[in-house]
Amino acid sequence: MMHTDDGRLQALRARAYALAESGRFAGAHAVEQALIAEGWPNAGAALQSSYTRKAISERCMAATKAH
Repeated sequence: MMHTDDGRLQALRARAYALAESGRFAGAHAVEQALIAEGWPNAGAALQSSYTRKAISERCMAATKAH
């Protein structure tokens, strides 16, 4: 089970990074809300680390500047 859970978390984080890089979101909270709306029920838990939230926020800012 542990391997499956890790795979799901990796998939969720990859989706979070893709959303962040789309330029449609202002920060990690907005990305988290979008993930929940897409049906990722464990989005909050998967994105709770400060490292992950910072990486998402940085990607959001970079994407906003690029657009």
